[in-house]
Amino acid sequence: MSLSSQLSLPLRQGCLVWGKRTYMMGVLNVTPDSFSDGGDFDSLQAATQQGMAMAEAGADILDIGGQSTRPGAADVALETERKRVLPVIAAIRQQSQVPISIDTMKSEIAREALLAGADVVNDVTAGTHDPDMFSVVAQQQAPIVLMHMRGTPATMQQLTQYEDVVAEVKAYLRDRAETAIAAGIDARKIILDPGIGFAKTYQQNLEILRRLAAFRELGYPLLVGVSRKSFIGKILNRPHAKERIWGTAAACTAAIATGACDVLRVHDVAAMGDVARVADALYRG
Repeated sequence: MSLSSQLSLPLRQGCLVWGKRTYMMGVLNVTPDSFSDGGDFDSLQAATQQGMAMAEAGADILDIGGQSTRPGAADVALETERKRVLPVIAAIRQQSQVPISIDTMKSEIAREALLAGADVVNDVTAGTHDPDMFSVVAQQQAPIVLMHMRGTPATMQQLTQYEDVVAEVKAYLRDRAETAIAAGIDARKIILDPGIGFAKTYQQNLEILRRLAAFRELGYPLLVGVSRKSFIGKILNRPHAKERIWGTAAACTAAIATGACDVLRVHDVAAMGDVARVADALYRG
């Protein structure tokens, strides 16, 4: 029996019981340049209002990020990221106990965000960007999402050569989970993400989604982020990310149908929550 089928993840507001249903992680980008909603929520008031709206719409976790990780995005200074995310975390925490994830690859931001009221760290580099990330997460006894990516957002789409994309992503995630555990992170607090759209071609993204069940063999809960991504735009000929809601719904349903997805990272919380409830009823039995 796999790790994820036996356990739950306690958070400040309830807990995530793996296998019971699909949970919603709402995306809150407090950046001027994210691929889908850059600039929409880059003020404290707008970000706080959006966070509260997603919580009311049923988000189980809010994922707050202050640095775009879209293809080609450059790194931002630590102080810039700090000024973007910490006030939003504090403002939402004053109004709600909704669990908050900090989307960062910097250990200092992760530490400060956890102290400010965040509950989970979501690191798109799986701890490879900052060698202190795992020690910070271990010290704070926080859950962490480990995602597969090659290179940096600026270089990742030049690094898409794989013999077998699923096997290689799976091996990478196994290694990063073992490294995290060796650094003192509780295995029960690790969530894996295959990194749809990160150092992957159009066909590779589809292949990962088709074979998503292979990742269940790793024994950890799985987070999948397909929301509004470019592979959906290519299929539908929808160049504008906000026009990809129906394609996102289809991709989310497919992720649930494989029996492997535990958390969906989405922009459209209410709509994808409905999608997940129906898909859960169909495929979780």
